[in-house]
Amino acid sequence: MNGKRIIIVTGGTLGDWALGDIHEDDVLVGSDRGALYLIQHGYTPHISLGDFDSVTDEELSRIRSSSLTFIDCDPVFKDLTDTEMAFNWALDQQPDHIVLLGALGTRFDHSLANVHLLRKGTEQGVSCSIVDANNQIIVINQSTRILRGSYTHISLLPLSLEVTGITLHGFQYPLQQATLQIGQSLGISNVLKESEGLIELQTGLLLVIQSKD
Repeated sequence: MNGKRIIIVTGGTLGDWALGDIHEDDVLVGSDRGALYLIQHGYTPHISLGDFDSVTDEELSRIRSSSLTFIDCDPVFKDLTDTEMAFNWALDQQPDHIVLLGALGTRFDHSLANVHLLRKGTEQGVSCSIVDANNQIIVINQSTRILRGSYTHISLLPLSLEVTGITLHGFQYPLQQATLQIGQSLGISNVLKESEGLIELQTGLLLVIQSKD
């Protein structure tokens, strides 16, 4: 699926905002209850997969019959979350980009685990992002241009033990060859002064979180 964008819809917090992130030519993956969300809004998942322990038998039957491909597994005898199963499938397709919708929610453990999936994508050279109503999250390991879009704030947090050589261009609060270490809040709540900015770095994995209140 080179040249394609894969949208994974999973079972966290979803709303009408998510529909605006789905494009006509996207490959749609439904993870557990995320598959039901797609179907309820008129979309046909290319593949639906998971243990489906968060849907009723009737909803499961609908997901099974409305998906081009359906894969289920035992909810007890499995090692991966439904979202990671979907993410691994998406990585195997070698797309240009993977977007995770519904990957954040009330379960902080699942939310954090899903953020960590971005590291796996980055290390395999696949651009990935998590999007919800108020945030867009990516992980970078090289110099990257960032578009401001509709977001008011941008925060930088290390996902590796440290990130070195961080230099910011076009930001209200500049950094020059800075090092960020796990546990520091120096990179929180910066602002892009223009429509785009540049983040340079030398080593490490950096979480870039764009947000709006």
